[in-house]
Amino acid sequence: MSVWTATVLTLFPEMFPGPLGHSLAGRALAAGHWNFSAIDIREFATDAHRTVDDAPFGGGPGMVMKPDPLFESVEHVRKSAALDETAPVVLLTPQGRRFNQRIAEEFSELADIVLICGRYEGVDERVGQHLATDEISIGDYVLGGGELAAMVVIDAVARLVPGVVGSAESPANDSHTTGLLQHPLYTRPPDFRGMDVPEVLLSGHHAEIARWQRREALRRTLERHEAEAQRARDAMAEAKATSSGTRCSMSSVS
Repeated sequence: MSVWTATVLTLFPEMFPGPLGHSLAGRALAAGHWNFSAIDIREFATDAHRTVDDAPFGGGPGMVMKPDPLFESVEHVRKSAALDETAPVVLLTPQGRRFNQRIAEEFSELADIVLICGRYEGVDERVGQHLATDEISIGDYVLGGGELAAMVVIDAVARLVPGVVGSAESPANDSHTTGLLQHPLYTRPPDFRGMDVPEVLLSGHHAEIARWQRREALRRTLERHEAEAQRARDAMAEAKATSSGTRCSMSSVS
């Protein structure tokens, strides 16, 4: 029986497995519960200098990853690794859909996944249009490349693979899997520097504890969503104000 396999296409294969080689994911990798390989994109460059980037047409800052090494590397992986024909080719890019638990669950149900790590100013658009079957972003911030994003995706997916996490209940009860953030967690000592554990957790009354955990999970989730909604409203108001100011300036000029 085949195991879930992640293939990463990167300019820096020495970065892997990195943190994926430790803790639960690392032990499960060593035990063969999931599989992993990192492929050097430079191996598929077509010139003596192993060039993988070039200046953008039309001008602009930075360099752009060339399409030919990326197409060649994906085609090589599909042939040599005998990937499942349904295996997605995922381009890690800020333009992608936002990665979340639902997507992690979707990827965990597949046999294979190929992750392309972008670098420089970006990747030639033809890669996203004609090679990648999906584009994923892990958030609205800038990284030096897609390698750390690939590790985030792999870690989130691998822990859903049977055998990776000790208890089958653990992934099922994670934050976001249930649609709620996790309730507060406490451990010994019950009194630390005057900070006490809620009495209900020490009561031994399992039904009351379950109700408290559910209530706290709901409270946390609602608070976070309200904060996110407020940030979105503020951003929209700022964008509207900026747009109005621009129109006024143009009217003055005309």
